[in-house]
Amino acid sequence: MKKADIGLIGLAVMGENLVMNMESKGFTVAVFNRTTSRVKNFAEGRAKGKNIIPTYSLEELVRSLKTPRMVMLMVKAGQPVDDFIELLLPLMEPGDIIIDGGNSHFPDTARRVEYVESEGLYYIGTGVSGGEEGALHGPSLMPGGTKEAWEHVKPILQAIAAHVDGAPCCDWVGEGGAGHFVKMVHNGIEYGDMQLIVEAYLLMRDLLGMTPDEMAAVFAEWNEGVLDSYLIEITADILKTKDEDGAPLVDKILDTAGQKGTGKWTATSALDEGVALTLIAEAVFARYLSSDKDGRVQAEKVMPRKQPHFEGDKQAFIKQIQQALYASKIISYTQGYLLMAAAGKTHDWHLNFGGIAMMWRGGCIIRSAFLGKIKEAFDEEPNLPNLLLAPYFKQEVAQAADAWRAVCAAAITQGIPLPAMSSALTYFDGLRTGRGGANLLQAQRDYFGAHTYERVDRPRGEFFHTNWTGEGGDTASGTYNA
Repeated sequence: MKKADIGLIGLAVMGENLVMNMESKGFTVAVFNRTTSRVKNFAEGRAKGKNIIPTYSLEELVRSLKTPRMVMLMVKAGQPVDDFIELLLPLMEPGDIIIDGGNSHFPDTARRVEYVESEGLYYIGTGVSGGEEGALHGPSLMPGGTKEAWEHVKPILQAIAAHVDGAPCCDWVGEGGAGHFVKMVHNGIEYGDMQLIVEAYLLMRDLLGMTPDEMAAVFAEWNEGVLDSYLIEITADILKTKDEDGAPLVDKILDTAGQKGTGKWTATSALDEGVALTLIAEAVFARYLSSDKDGRVQAEKVMPRKQPHFEGDKQAFIKQIQQALYASKIISYTQGYLLMAAAGKTHDWHLNFGGIAMMWRGGCIIRSAFLGKIKEAFDEEPNLPNLLLAPYFKQEVAQAADAWRAVCAAAITQGIPLPAMSSALTYFDGLRTGRGGANLLQAQRDYFGAHTYERVDRPRGEFFHTNWTGEGGDTASGTYNA
């Protein structure tokens, strides 16, 4: 009996499409699903006549594989992954490999790597981005975990990944949970990009009074320039799509946004690492606010907004929105890269930041021409501390600054919410404010809690306490975490 190159568990749409992708690249794939009727339907449908081996038990799946055996899990994140690991371990042998291709939280992946390795096997947690289309035609893949497993899985993963300029959008990320961490940050940036596009849409719809068709034309034009990206492209398509009655479909969709938690994980990780991930956090909170539809409708009745009114050159303002959107996008990636750098130090991951940009250039949801500029920035300065300090991005943000301010000011005066775009501008201003106001904040902390402070006229690392009230004495509560 012919042996399979890899096995895959989980025949939902992503799993099925990855199997079809692998088979199209010359690999034989064994498949299993907990609900075995899906295996039968797949074998008699899309998989018929292909080098795909249907199996109806885990024992049969494992027996059908070449050694070292490779089994990829495409199941719901969380307990189902742990359950399948426990079921697979007794059936597999030292040196075999389990691959988790779901949206697992990176601490879970790190824990599983350690556990599976302790049993003599290898474990890889890989981010998979690109949705159904990417899974079938070439996703972005971000593998991490047991380094010894990489050479075994590399031929398959790089073959099925998207390719840009001949290079696969897949490379080794790092040990432990590094692969799923990078995928998590990718998803956080995706939240930010989507929210920024929504805010540009709101400005055009509510302030400029543009129709979906008019906005579709604008987004299509933007997709020919620096904003060239998958999300801008599909936004143009969405805005020109009509419902059965010929009306714009977008106008009939309820304005409440769902989420699966990866944006929240990104924001939480930023809090853990002490990174100011303001834009992505605002994008997450915007989704929370959107879900309170009834509350927003009631609040609008009690506290009605004035009708936005625009006076001026409409085309010039659209150009300013484009500049504000691009500058904010730069901030989003800047913050995402700062988070990856901080986590890399915490977990001792040696992340290749230029390489990560290359992994995201094709196949994934945030793919864009913009990522090539990030790759160039890290090629020129591998230890670049902040993306905004790279010559290209510094120049682009400086050129867009006046337009960015004009857009945010117009939104504020007209009552149009721009949480992500305005927080990006505030971050930009805060980052380049050499002397901010935290000296007063630290004095307050020392006043009520004796938390101490540093002085501008003394070396860093020396801490002082003032008896502000005359009743506190000289005892301090300890130094603060700067």
